[in-house]
Amino acid sequence: MSTALPPPLLSTPSMANRWAEASLAQPLDQRSRALRRLVIRALDGGERGHIGPSMSLIEIMRSLYDHVARHDPKKPDWPERDRIILSKGHGCLALYALLADHGYFPDAEIETFCRRDSRLGGHPERGKLPGVEASTGALGHGLSIGLGMALAARLRGQSHSVFVVMGDGEINEGSVWEAAMAIGKHRLERLVAVVDYNKLQSYGLTDDVQPLEPLADKWQAFGFETVQINGHDVEAMTTALTAPRNGKPLALICHTVKGKGIPWAEFSPEWHHKSRLNPDEIQALYAALEAE
Repeated sequence: MSTALPPPLLSTPSMANRWAEASLAQPLDQRSRALRRLVIRALDGGERGHIGPSMSLIEIMRSLYDHVARHDPKKPDWPERDRIILSKGHGCLALYALLADHGYFPDAEIETFCRRDSRLGGHPERGKLPGVEASTGALGHGLSIGLGMALAARLRGQSHSVFVVMGDGEINEGSVWEAAMAIGKHRLERLVAVVDYNKLQSYGLTDDVQPLEPLADKWQAFGFETVQINGHDVEAMTTALTAPRNGKPLALICHTVKGKGIPWAEFSPEWHHKSRLNPDEIQALYAALEAE
């Protein structure tokens, strides 16, 4: 197992990197560590998975499922539930951890991740697992799906919200911005675009692959009320997500740490995905969380 220090991502004194430094310093409380242990249980069962993207997502998903969204595990198809779409489907281990913890399926099932006949695949699939709102095996489609859901809710006179969680690499996709134009046009104030801005994508820095800055200005130009926040601060995210919308959709840019909670995985492209994890590596992941 590699425990080399991650690359010097934060050497450039940009505003985005100052946010990243704050996210890196955010401590993990007991609940955040417990949810990460559920992710590791899935990794142990499947011997593989997207570690970095899942760990950056935990607090975002926790804020939504614990504090913000209306949902009922006993009635996963309740018409008035809020819709949570994990558009960055490769981060599904974070979604599975929250769904299991809230009782959408038995938490022991999380150990079947990526096994034959398991309902828990490497990307979430609607219709297989209760609580999954959209199949997001291909990236870049979640915001368009959310747009359709939000428009349908308006036409039906329904009051639920739609939350679409996207990755920063994912928003290179043109379909994201096509959807954003329509969302801004229709002023869908019950739609929230959440960006997991961890500064890395599958093989390198977002600044090298496709620079995103000025990201907040882009969302504002598409008609969104835009807020930047520490994506590991659950209280701050919950406050932002429940604040009045002023008649506009919301873009919540969550500055996060890829691999958060696993020191040697933080800001490391090497830990975007791992295959054939062995028992020693799994134990090291558990131990890292105990040391927090």
